[in-house]
Amino acid sequence: MTIKTILYIIYAPITLWALDALNINLILKKNKYYQARLFYLILTLIITYLLVNFTLDFTNYTKLINL
Repeated sequence: MTIKTILYIIYAPITLWALDALNINLILKKNKYYQARLFYLILTLIITYLLVNFTLDFTNYTKLINL
């Protein structure tokens, strides 16, 4: 297992947990449950992707500074 996969496994549930604090239903149409869940899933994947890449880039950049 690569470090990237491990970070995805760690960050995905954290992102889901954090998005639970938002009331996304206020900005979505009524009776659009499946579209709202899909939006929620896509938003989770996007945020997880950004967090993983930020973490990897940050660690690689700090390794370069220490050289």
